[in-house]
Order: sequence, then structure tokens, then C-alpha cells
Amino acid sequence: MKSNATSAACRTAITTAVEGVDTVKFRRDPWDRPEGGGGESRVLSEGSVFERAGVSFSHVFRRENAVLRVESAAGNGRRSLRSHGPVAGLSSAEPLCPTTHCNVRFLVATPGGLPPVWWFGGGFDLTPYYPFDEDVLHWHRTARTACAPFGRGMYEKYKAWCDRYFFLPHRNETRGVGGLFFDDYSDQGFDHSFSFMRSVATIFSPPICQFWSAAC
Repeated sequence: MKSNATSAACRTAITTAVEGVDTVKFRRDPWDRPEGGGGESRVLSEGSVFERAGVSFSHVFRRENAVLRVESAAGNGRRSLRSHGPVAGLSSAEPLCPTTHCNVRFLVATPGGLPPVWWFGGGFDLTPYYPFDEDVLHWHRTARTACAPFGRGMYEKYKAWCDRYFFLPHRNETRGVGGLFFDDYSDQGFDHSFSFMRSVATIFSPPICQFWSAAC
């Protein structure tokens, strides 16, 4: 499946980029899930740049009667859910280096006796301890570039969704400076949706590595 290949390429690109600015390598831990599926966790700790960095991938399956996105179509029948994608979380002991997070995912739900329903989700965000205007501008210009080939208003829509998603009501502020967030994305067919998810995933590494190299 090409989405599996893209997930592998994405996590390898992030891993390689992180190791390129640090002196410590990732520890890799493949795992299997007894209920179905598996994945690999990659963790880097106590590096010269990163206090902790994690890049993980999972491809898991489950069957259940829990409430899913397809409940209205599935009725009371059993259904299956398949989910896979990479996730990365990166933080440094150096306060001038931002913390960042990225994940993308592909999900397929199969209601009992009905055709499968699929969708993409994910995004990335940046949390600087000491924000620098040029970094924030570059971050969002990069996010706009990822969205540009896929239609007018894409960047504005998913930037605003990210701002809402990471808003902290008890502090009346956002967590960090935002980025992109999307879910339930299947609007224009599989190829278009997959290409958009791939664009978001693969554009993540270059800007954040630029920040780390400059500040750490």
C-alpha cells in the first residue's frame, strides 16, 4: 500500500534529519500488537541538541462495537477499524529551540455489511519557549506551501483549525504558534487526499531542522 510506503519514508526522513543535527542516534524498538498490527518506536534521549525525540509508526487493527465516525451507517452491526501513520514529538533542553509535534494518519472503518469508509487526518504545530518572528513566519510560510497545490483557502482553513484545536481555555491562549490540523479529510477522492497528507508530512522536517541548527 502506497500510504504505508509514504509513512515509512516520512519517519525515515525525520529520523535522518534529527540525527543530522545531533550526536546521538535513535534507538529502534519494533513491536507487535496482539489484537492486530504493530509498529516501530524510535527514541533519542539526552543528545547534544535534543533532550528527547520520538518518531513512531503504528499500523493497527481492531473490531469493536464502540462508537465510530461511521455509526450512523453501521447501525448496530459490528465493524472493523484500521489505522496507521507516523507521529513525531521533539524537544530540546535548550530553551531557544522550539518543541514541535507532527502526525499524519490514514483510517479505514468497515461497517458490518457496508462498504468501507476511509479518511486522512493530522498536521503539525510549533511551541517555542522564546518565539522569534522570523521562525514563526517561516513556519507558516512552509505550511502555506504544503497546502498551496490543493485549492484556495486550504492553508487558512487548516491553520484556523489548528489554532482552535490547541487553544488552552484556562489560560485564554493557544499552545505555541500553531501550524496545520485537519481530520475527516476525503473531500476529493483518495489520490487528492493522499497527496495532501503526503505534502503535509514530507514538508515538516526542513524548517524545524533549520531552527535547531541555528539555535542549539
